[in-house]
Amino acid sequence: MIANLYQHYLKCRKINTDTRQIDHGSIFFALKGPKFNANEFASEALAKGASFAVIDDARYREDERYILVDNVLKTLQELARHHRDQLNIPVIGLTGSNGKTTTKELINAVLSRKYNVLATKGNLNNHIGVPLTVLSILEDDHDMAIVEMGANHVGEIQQLCEIANPTHGLITNIGKAHLEGFGGYEGVIRAKSELYHHLIRTSGVVWINSQNEVLNNMAKRFANPLFYPAKGDYYHCEFLKASPFVEVEAENGEHITTQLIGKYNFENIAVALCIGKFFNVPEDEANQAVAEYTPQNNRSQIIRKGSNMVILDAYNANPSSMALAIENLAQMEARHKIVILGDMKELGPESASEHEKLGAELSGKHLTDIYLCGELIQPAEKHLSRAHYFPTKVELIEALKTVKFKDAVILVKASRSLGLEDVVEYIR
Repeated sequence: MIANLYQHYLKCRKINTDTRQIDHGSIFFALKGPKFNANEFASEALAKGASFAVIDDARYREDERYILVDNVLKTLQELARHHRDQLNIPVIGLTGSNGKTTTKELINAVLSRKYNVLATKGNLNNHIGVPLTVLSILEDDHDMAIVEMGANHVGEIQQLCEIANPTHGLITNIGKAHLEGFGGYEGVIRAKSELYHHLIRTSGVVWINSQNEVLNNMAKRFANPLFYPAKGDYYHCEFLKASPFVEVEAENGEHITTQLIGKYNFENIAVALCIGKFFNVPEDEANQAVAEYTPQNNRSQIIRKGSNMVILDAYNANPSSMALAIENLAQMEARHKIVILGDMKELGPESASEHEKLGAELSGKHLTDIYLCGELIQPAEKHLSRAHYFPTKVELIEALKTVKFKDAVILVKASRSLGLEDVVEYIR
């Protein structure tokens, strides 16, 4: 079945899973979701120009253009795995609790100075996104690929490695993210290290942050790990300052002023430059790529609002990333420092205690004002007698409409589902 389906794929090289984005001649995979059954849309996909529709419900099969399988998702994954087996190019796999997408984009920016690179679009890094990324790799067009891998339970990174089969890889960091699915911090460590297990088994190349205690300890498993960013490592660079933008001294002594904020982004910059060195990207080109990279999609974006500077970091939030963002704000020079924070999701039984710890951390900072939003974050109030708490985003927005900020740096951060970026419009 996969061999025959692969022949169809080779003719079109296009895969669709959304009838709103059908490419002419593509293969449509009718994936199921919690609230939809795409088998119902197979005929629509064909009418819009798809050549074939892969379905797993015989009731919807009308003619030979419908390819009936036992499970559409597994078929998509098996097709991607089969395609990966035909490729003979470097594939960089990366995972981690924080900074995955920013790191992926930085690496892509650096490597693209010399190579044609295929990188995961956005954050399509799960059991559907990874096979779609792999099926987008065309050996005639791409010199190498960068595949971002996310997970919310043990075993998922291993599954994604079996599909993408990375030849090179890195873990950005291991923090407190998706604790509910992993069963605690130790589960996060086990899950993220599945990429390392794959690279050991396949004799792959690994880049490791020598300054990260957990990752450095894991490095003992490898014969020849490539370390960064300290003196004596394979690649060395120095953090200079972040006020607010990160400035770095590269290995060749060049001073790089980036468009990224927060000292925590230094390690993401360092590994991108390290990988550029490994693949022989001219150092001045790599440095320029890092300097010109601009974050998008609510990830540490800088937005000017009159005399105020808003740091919009509302794409994701967990205890580790929240602590780093707050510490970065605390170290910045500003007349007024304000936080607008929302719930951190997927923390399971540790949710209340982690949100309470967040409140304790905030209480120790010199902040002009604190705004909290969401049901989960309420335990933070225990340590914050002067915080403004709002159960919903609508209530928060109504309150912000009555406030005027001046000469302030304002951090906006929460888990993605809150859509807290909406409040920026009402910061005056």
